[in-house]
Amino acid sequence: MKPNWLLLASLLSPLPALAQDASTPAAIAPSAQGDVSVTIYNGDVALVQDVRPLDLRSGTVRQDFPDVSAQIRPETVSLAVPDARIVEQNFDFDLLSPSSLMEKAVGETITLLRTNPATGAETRERAKVLAVNGGVVLQIGDRIEVLRDDGLPVRAIFDNVPPSLRARPTLSVTLDSTRAGTRPATLSYLSRGLGWKADYVALLDRKSGTIDVQGWVTLTNTTGTTFTNARTLLVAGEVGSNDDEQMYRPNRPRRQPLQQAGTETANREQLGDFYLYPLPERTTIADKQTKQVSFLDVKGAPATTGYRFVNGWLGTTEQPASAQSIVRFSNAARGGLGDALPAGTIRVYMRDARGQPQFTGEAAIDHTPQGSKIALATGDAFDVKVRAVVESRTRVNANRWQTKMRYTLTNATPAAVTVELTQGGLDWSDTRITDQSRQSERVDAGQAVWQVPVPANGSTTVTATFDTRY
Repeated sequence: MKPNWLLLASLLSPLPALAQDASTPAAIAPSAQGDVSVTIYNGDVALVQDVRPLDLRSGTVRQDFPDVSAQIRPETVSLAVPDARIVEQNFDFDLLSPSSLMEKAVGETITLLRTNPATGAETRERAKVLAVNGGVVLQIGDRIEVLRDDGLPVRAIFDNVPPSLRARPTLSVTLDSTRAGTRPATLSYLSRGLGWKADYVALLDRKSGTIDVQGWVTLTNTTGTTFTNARTLLVAGEVGSNDDEQMYRPNRPRRQPLQQAGTETANREQLGDFYLYPLPERTTIADKQTKQVSFLDVKGAPATTGYRFVNGWLGTTEQPASAQSIVRFSNAARGGLGDALPAGTIRVYMRDARGQPQFTGEAAIDHTPQGSKIALATGDAFDVKVRAVVESRTRVNANRWQTKMRYTLTNATPAAVTVELTQGGLDWSDTRITDQSRQSERVDAGQAVWQVPVPANGSTTVTATFDTRY
């Protein structure tokens, strides 16, 4: 096959070779951060390391660190300052906003500026804020008034900003400095709100039996803070956290894509039992932004297609049901993608008769070691059907039953196919196959598997007798 990945990439998304911001802010405000490094793990946890120069005087000093993550875990903060020790630290996350400013003004006096819509004349009144509960209750002289949102031009003017409100998330630290002078301060902390996952785009060519796969790292930032010009390192793997027992984390959908786990070590840097994926250049991870960076680009890896059908228990399907469409390939060094694959979603495309790539399905994969055999179930086949029928169920004695099954596989395509037919539900009791028209493989206690060839525009029947003992 002559690969044309640039055509596919241009049709799927306007992503350049290195990176693409899904939502690029018009401008990023100046940051108080210093030399920032961000290590992002799977599972909504990130390590932020920020080295800032501090000009400290001798003695007890209060030092503010604005532009930290709004989702910082304060108990994880570590600050290293030469010739100084930490006395106290506070995380001020009550951010300045119109609503927070009004809430902090309860009990205080503000100025109301009203504009007459007919004449444009302005009048000012002093008002005491009594309550902010679903609305603002004011005392103006001897009367009580509710500040209504009725479209009339009214502005609230505050005398000052309460010291507890911050324009940006800020960590404040009290230090005991033994000398005056400028020195580097290394601030480290764990944060939520920074995450990443892998997304894969695969272009399948059935005729040549090959697949092109491009992998994208997708970063998301919901921390409330922009990390400017940061060195970024991604860690593939699930790290343990006390948050795991306190937060609801729905499981990722899985459709058994991993057929056989690999035993090859990938040519990547490792940290303990995890693989590292460093971004090649510094990047700015803006708040409320999704960013994509390419980390895998493989052309012409061998791939095959097939079908799979699972009958969940020894029962009859009322109507013929579609078999799953399966795409099989490997990530081995030889004859495969040649890399460990972080957990994510693989989206499969095929070219139509006009040569245009069209989406044909997707499947989620878990962290996949190099050398694995992968079987993606990308959808249900239109022309390949299977119907399972119970021909008879006979009671042999009080603790033993005999079930005769018939499976009819049909193929309406112009080419012969092979269907992986699985009978499941065999492990809830002692169930054995005593007779079968085609040899099966008992892959485990609960499943028997047949590889069934079905001719073009034809059908194949498989029969089996199951002996169940309770």
